[in-house]
Amino acid sequence: MSSVKLAVIRIRGCVGVPEDVEYTLKLLRLHKKFNVVLVDDTPSIRGMLHKVKDYVTWGEIDRDTLTLLLKYRGRVVGGDRLREKHLKKLGFSSFEELADAILEGHVDLRKEPFIKPVFRLHPPKGGFRYSIKKHYGNQGELGYRGSDINNLLKRMI
Repeated sequence: MSSVKLAVIRIRGCVGVPEDVEYTLKLLRLHKKFNVVLVDDTPSIRGMLHKVKDYVTWGEIDRDTLTLLLKYRGRVVGGDRLREKHLKKLGFSSFEELADAILEGHVDLRKEPFIKPVFRLHPPKGGFRYSIKKHYGNQGELGYRGSDINNLLKRMI
């Protein structure tokens, strides 16, 4: 049961956001700027991402980046950092093993009782390369960026 996971990062804030876009961001659990969530690559999710493309960027996350995200930005309910003792409660021995299970579709962070499905990030080191008001590939940062999302995530972790 292998499924492609997309990392979705909210880049722009909440001022002046249309009501329907704000509702879609809420459904994606992207309440604040520089939050990231992992979603499955399905037609319904793609439709939601198309709706909010002027506020987020997304792409396919790889194993190494997901491992770093879990290790450094993962949190449990209560705000404590995700640690190896929490992984052992879930039956995993390392962050790499948990990352593999997430990417293979065996673990869904939304359904885990004590791991938060939203990761809070820092602004990217060195700042954004281009405008946050234009789309990726057109001298901007928004929209679909494919595997380049991993480079941005590493700069934000």
